[in-house]
Amino acid sequence: MFLTTVGVARTITQCPKDFKIFSQGDPADSVFYIQQGRVKLKVKSKQGKEAVIAILGGGEFLGEPCLIGQTVCLATAVTIVPSTILRIDKKEMQRVLHEERMFSDLFIPYLLSRNVRTQEDLVDQLFNSSEQRLARTLLLLANHGKDGTPETVVPEINQETLAGMVGTTRSRVSFFMNKFKKLGLIDYKDGLRVHRSLLNIVLHD
Repeated sequence: MFLTTVGVARTITQCPKDFKIFSQGDPADSVFYIQQGRVKLKVKSKQGKEAVIAILGGGEFLGEPCLIGQTVCLATAVTIVPSTILRIDKKEMQRVLHEERMFSDLFIPYLLSRNVRTQEDLVDQLFNSSEQRLARTLLLLANHGKDGTPETVVPEINQETLAGMVGTTRSRVSFFMNKFKKLGLIDYKDGLRVHRSLLNIVLHD
């Protein structure tokens, strides 16, 4: 119930596409829970270069580093589809984590899984080719490996966004996407669909 209702220091916002939840440099004073929708996290360097560091979906959190002392947001969070976002004040989140065992049992494994994902992303950037990184990104966006049927990758995730996530150029993304399509690893029926066979690209040494 805590993550589905409004209450003390909790508000729900129905956000349209391209809604800015918070910006890089804003005070980090809240945790956000994505009830429904998709959100991209992007960072911008002092030189003006931007990179997408994550795409998050329903059931995931934003802004949790404020719980361990982070005072400013290190990224900008923007919805990429209409989304329902629950904002939880930092102090309220800390109270619930201390007082409600059921919630902390849900939240702590989530944080650990995010930490593992971050390590995997780093290894991916250091050792894999741009083709392998793109294939892995598409599989993650399609929820490959999670319980249930893999999702269709939402069409709003364009090639420019994918290039920012993978760390390559849009032209390279376009080249590999055409290659994946010709090999039958993806298709565009009812949006971009990712097939499990794309995993062969990731595993190829």
